[in-house]
Amino acid sequence: MSLALILLKQITVMFLLMAVGYGLFKAKKITLQGNRELGTFLIYIILPAAVIKSYITEFTQEKLAGLFLSFIAAIGSLIVAILLSRLVFGSRHKIEHFGTAFSNAGFMGIPLVKAVVGDQAVFYIAAFVALLNILQWTYGVAVMSGSRESVSLKKLATNPVVIALCIGLFLFATQLKVPGLLTDTLGLLGNMTAPVAMITLGVYLAQMRFGELFHEKWSYASTILRLVIIPLVTLALLTLLPAQYGEVRLTVLIAAAAPVGSNVAIFSQLNGLDYTRAVKSICLSTMLSIITMPMLVGLAVLVWK
Repeated sequence: MSLALILLKQITVMFLLMAVGYGLFKAKKITLQGNRELGTFLIYIILPAAVIKSYITEFTQEKLAGLFLSFIAAIGSLIVAILLSRLVFGSRHKIEHFGTAFSNAGFMGIPLVKAVVGDQAVFYIAAFVALLNILQWTYGVAVMSGSRESVSLKKLATNPVVIALCIGLFLFATQLKVPGLLTDTLGLLGNMTAPVAMITLGVYLAQMRFGELFHEKWSYASTILRLVIIPLVTLALLTLLPAQYGEVRLTVLIAAAAPVGSNVAIFSQLNGLDYTRAVKSICLSTMLSIITMPMLVGLAVLVWK
């Protein structure tokens, strides 16, 4: 089965998981507060577990080189996303600026990379997710609040994904023996990323009527930039990497091609911005990603032959 078809199948599964969250909210089996708590569990436990588990692996020079290149590629991709978002939206459309700059690389990217590239590739996407989180809590906070003074180094230092990356890198560098029971526990928690992330997105979607998703013109602009323009530029940049690092290329491309990140809704609430507008961008781009992501992966396979 081609990589594009594998990705399409996995995205379809994730949409079915979204339907579970949608149905639970409509049936009043989960509340908005319950969904927030589920999101907290995802951010503070599940994602860090997935990141740490990915670095409990044998140290090799090839992996070290791949890790270095994944950091470089992630930085390049994120800079592209930020510059294009700033150019198109500036300070007038803060929600779209933030949402377009930062993809859903953690909630959607990690499970998709595991399905398409393999479990070992989480080792590379973890760098992207950590850098994305760092930029969200620095540049992203400045965008949403309109002030650089709102940036909190304490919040950045205590970010669970950043902490998890540091722990993971330490384990990888030292090759410290981790008990099998702990490794298995981290693996089981990490495998919950897709179900929990998509159920929470389904609850977001259930909060509005379907037709409302298509009434916000700036959401269309954000979606096109997020799902098409940024990934295409990233694909071109990734072509510069040596061909033997195909896993790194594909991993970073999937992370860069993911839809608008769900954190835009959280940051909108924190800064008193239009929460429903943020949710529209998340849901619209997530729905359309079922078309764009497989097409981009298919294009990448052709270009990188």
